[in-house]
Amino acid sequence: MRSLPLPLALTARISPVAVLAAAGWALSSGPLAAPQAAEHKPAGEKTETQSASAPSTSTVSKAYPAAPAPCESVAKKTVESLVPGAKTAGKEIPSTDSKLRRTCSWNALKGYDYRWLDVSFELMESDEAAEKAYKGRTEENSGGGAVPGLGDSAYSIVNLTTEDKQQTREGQVFVRASNALVVVTYNGSDFESKKAPSTETINKGAIKAAKEAVAALEGGKG
Repeated sequence: MRSLPLPLALTARISPVAVLAAAGWALSSGPLAAPQAAEHKPAGEKTETQSASAPSTSTVSKAYPAAPAPCESVAKKTVESLVPGAKTAGKEIPSTDSKLRRTCSWNALKGYDYRWLDVSFELMESDEAAEKAYKGRTEENSGGGAVPGLGDSAYSIVNLTTEDKQQTREGQVFVRASNALVVVTYNGSDFESKKAPSTETINKGAIKAAKEAVAALEGGKG
């Protein structure tokens, strides 16, 4: 088989990993909501909701206080099936706070077939914050559909892009489970035929990885 120069589409898919690593994985959705600055009150003055007999407490119970190890969240046989030729150990991308955000990537070019898989976990301060983030992501990626029986709510979408006559089909699955947001991205291209894998292949692969990632979250791995 003759060797080929790295296709432009492949270069475009690999570039985000370097960018994310350099930026400490600053997701496009922005950082978790920062705590609101406390309003200054004169000494001895009570807020409207503060009891005169006891101090205010606002501890929020979180189902998931930390993110699991993302590179262990998908079974090796699943990685081998979805990303042929990839190292099953995956590559975790550096994060500014690994307790709150962690992601793992697998990608490989086997022959002319290219596959990419990302699994990400984001931990929020509350279920409400996670629900807000989930709604934001699904609204930004309209045109998909619900995935029944996965987390508290789940949504998948598949898109086809063409660059220099090369097709790439990408699927994303967003899952909200209590205060956690799980995001799976899976895409592929065939650099010989210039075609992309079918919508069904990409969608099923992304959902399979998402189910395993959510199971790892709920199982307390990491």
